[in-house]
Amino acid sequence: MSVNKVILIGRLGQAPETRRTGTGDAVTNFSLATDEQWKDKNGQKQTRTEWHNITMFGKLGEIASQYLRKGDQVFIEGQIRSSKYSTKDGVERTAYNIIAAEMRMLGGRNTGTSDSKSSKESDNTLVTSSENAKKSAKQQHQPNPPAVDDIDDDIPF
Repeated sequence: MSVNKVILIGRLGQAPETRRTGTGDAVTNFSLATDEQWKDKNGQKQTRTEWHNITMFGKLGEIASQYLRKGDQVFIEGQIRSSKYSTKDGVERTAYNIIAAEMRMLGGRNTGTSDSKSSKESDNTLVTSSENAKKSAKQQHQPNPPAVDDIDDDIPF
């Protein structure tokens, strides 16, 4: 048995970009930033940002394109998918993408503006890429994901 599952909470680094396949299905891409913070041995606060390439298909991608903006905070659940490519210099590289299966708009804009859709409309809305994605995003309210502080530290590994 094996599991390929990723859960991320971060902020969009760019507005979602949507293109269409030959059959008209939406394919939406955006970057997501996650931050890790710690104090170094001198007590100085350090931050490391990881950037993740997110891909969404179908209705999930359409919803992301319609409601998400740069700086928005989202919960993403999906799978890691790798692809190999060669650079102009002929060096083989591997790119890693997150193929999203679920998205929860967490609200609260990084920019502090509300020029797009009301952030209150999208707070904590869960959207999945399964057949339930055809339902209205407002009908799929779920409780918030556990806060990082709620994780049990008694796990033996």
